[in-house]
Amino acid sequence: MTGRAVGAITRGTTAARRLRRVDRWLLATQPGLLRRRDLVVIDVGFGERPTTTLELAHQLRQLNPTARVVGLDISAERVAAAQAFARPGVEFAVGGFELGGRRADVVRAFNVLRQYDEADVAAAWQRMTAQLSTGGLLLDGTCDETGGLGSWITLEDAGPRTLTLAVDISSEPSAVAARLPKALIHHNVPGQPIHRLLTDLDHASLTRAPVRVFGHRQLFAAAVRDIRAAGWPVVDGPTRWRRGEVTLAWRAVMPRPR
Repeated sequence: MTGRAVGAITRGTTAARRLRRVDRWLLATQPGLLRRRDLVVIDVGFGERPTTTLELAHQLRQLNPTARVVGLDISAERVAAAQAFARPGVEFAVGGFELGGRRADVVRAFNVLRQYDEADVAAAWQRMTAQLSTGGLLLDGTCDETGGLGSWITLEDAGPRTLTLAVDISSEPSAVAARLPKALIHHNVPGQPIHRLLTDLDHASLTRAPVRVFGHRQLFAAAVRDIRAAGWPVVDGPTRWRRGEVTLAWRAVMPRPR
């Protein structure tokens, strides 16, 4: 580690499989990146227990045995406790948004920035993306305590690229509003793109209600087809929609000046 860790100690709550949706999305959509020789993945803010860091490492090393996963936390006490779980390809260290001076191919920062002020987000993004390798990705997201509901922004060194919503397909799509990333959650108000997106998804889901006889997965997929036809820049396909997930270009949802 070089220099002082940047950030503040957060609540650190975690649970097994809490980050399963973003991990599954990462493995399904970024296979080329994840197969890089000597891949380095950093998990920022692993919390009270390194459970989700270990889960991510297990999956990555099945795909890429050369992968190295580093769990960072700004709490020295948490890092000391996590050392008992270190193993080949998995390590733990004190660090924050500066990534402990490390370069990374992928950075996962989940349920961290939601505990900061929105004004702090841009600087945190800049610090983390500055440490990305060429073609690397930062995932900044939020999910609920069970991991069933969440969303994340994918960033590269040039800035935000996409937003992914992971909804509860048995409920209204807009229920994900409570788990929007910090950069968006306060902008879910009339006149802002994220509010219009969630409103359009709810409307399309209601309009397509008869499709529910074929299952909630088909209903959500039909709703996404409708918003795509209406002009929303959806960048993924039906395989993800049937999982209750949809990814859109960031330019369409980024906050507008008020």
